Amino acid sequence: MQAQAGFFRVNVTFILAFILFFAFKVAWADTDAFSVYKIKPGIDEYTLSGKPIQRDRPVTSLDESRSSKSTTDHSKLKELEGPFDSGPEVTKACLGCHNKAGDQFIHNKHWTWSYTNPVTGQKLGKSVLINNFCTNARGNEGMCAQCHAGYGLTDVKTYDFSNQQNIDCLVCHESTGGYYKLPPTTGNKACSVMFEGKDPINWIDAAKSVGLSSRSNCGSCHFYGGGGDNVKHGDLSSALIHATREVDVHMGEDGENFSCVICHVGQGHEWAGSRYNMMAKDENGTGKPGSARTTATCESCHGNQPHALTLTGIKLNGHTDRVACESCHIPAYAKGGVATKMDWDWRTAGRTKNGAGYNEEGYTQGNGEHRHTYKSIKGNFKYDENVQPIYRWFNGQSIYTTIDTHFDPSKPVEINSVEGAANDPESRIWPFKRMHTVQPYDKGNNTLVYMHLWGNDNDSFWGNYDFGRAIKAGMAKDNVPYSGEFGFIDTYSYWPINHMVAPKEEALACGECHAKNGRMSELKGFYMPGRDANVWLDRIGISAVLATLLGVLAHGAIRIVLSVRRNR
Repeated sequence: MQAQAGFFRVNVTFILAFILFFAFKVAWADTDAFSVYKIKPGIDEYTLSGKPIQRDRPVTSLDESRSSKSTTDHSKLKELEGPFDSGPEVTKACLGCHNKAGDQFIHNKHWTWSYTNPVTGQKLGKSVLINNFCTNARGNEGMCAQCHAGYGLTDVKTYDFSNQQNIDCLVCHESTGGYYKLPPTTGNKACSVMFEGKDPINWIDAAKSVGLSSRSNCGSCHFYGGGGDNVKHGDLSSALIHATREVDVHMGEDGENFSCVICHVGQGHEWAGSRYNMMAKDENGTGKPGSARTTATCESCHGNQPHALTLTGIKLNGHTDRVACESCHIPAYAKGGVATKMDWDWRTAGRTKNGAGYNEEGYTQGNGEHRHTYKSIKGNFKYDENVQPIYRWFNGQSIYTTIDTHFDPSKPVEINSVEGAANDPESRIWPFKRMHTVQPYDKGNNTLVYMHLWGNDNDSFWGNYDFGRAIKAGMAKDNVPYSGEFGFIDTYSYWPINHMVAPKEEALACGECHAKNGRMSELKGFYMPGRDANVWLDRIGISAVLATLLGVLAHGAIRIVLSVRRNR
């Protein structure tokens, strides 16, 4: 019996040890054989910045042939035979022929990162604004300038915005798919992975490949804003590069296969469409015959009465003055297998393993790729796909919370407060993505803060994981008052949904909005049939229907009686 008991104790001990080893393995292993997710050391951020992509070949002209009408084959130009050792050298060759392009380009938002709203007077743009993703580009240009259409931007306060040779022509026009941009400065040691393993750029091939911009050109920045694929907008992702009609009827390769510039038209390197000053209600429609429309609205192509003149179509046309086309024709965003970030919590940033930052996967999106749900440099995230938008009255204007805005910390802060109301004739019902973040703020002054995130120094958060030092350095760099005490506050930002238009057969049915718990349930200040109930209004309506029915029956009965009498 003693031998059996001893054998039993040995086996129990072995089993317990195995369980503990298994648990330790699952919790701490860098590569886990029992899970599809990984915990990886380092903070390999934005690795797609140097990854070649398969370029799309979109439609860039709306004539019958839908083909490019360029009068130049750049691959045959002697001026582009090089040698070139840098981007500015290529730009110099470009401007040698396109001698007005430089002066045009240095005045647009892609270059200046600055915009003054003519309606609200607010100064906006990446050079000043705070967001609820990576918080601020200002002060972190060494990283964020990957998405500046120029070379060498390391500080917006000292950069020479008049130097046309620093314009990056290739980021918008090259078509090899092998061009990429790296941060203009090095970050901390943990960020060095971004610079590793990159094939050298063939400047001559890139220069000779230039043409009208494709979706992959525009998307190299606009699809990856905020820190990754579809992180920010929700309706702009890599799924649009080789999209299907189901993802977007306009950009789908089996649909219209439009390039971005088909809608975002413009002249002289200025393009239509900006969320800073939107046209929420386009009353001009397609305009007069022969007139140019440089407006990125649905109406500029489809007109103000886009539906067929059937009973249903006439009723739908009656909605266009109060309901944006997008509200019905984009039932969901974050389609095509690429998720969008919906929630971000900075409070958990700064955790390390063995003294080093790490990333942790925890979400598998529709296309099978895994997304990080934790990063030491940023905190925790939540993602979602095929998301139903929220709806707001919108007149095209938003009031932004800037570094100078003081707020009540007992309430959530709106990064951009959407303007509009049911009684405003310029407003329509629009769909939005709502992003929630818990981010740092100045507890003493009740303002948001600039954080010094990127840099090869002791104060950058993406190296020391010290909020106090990073905020103090970020605020001091721009001489912004800082109390020295920080906390965390809930913020919301609102992103108009304009892309990922569904096929017409998938547009919303009437009952999806005109219902008690329909999509418009949060909108107040107006009466919506099918959603709202008013006892007396319902009684009057029912009475009117019954009276009409009785009138028809009475009229029919009288006709029958009179007919019988005439036949006697």
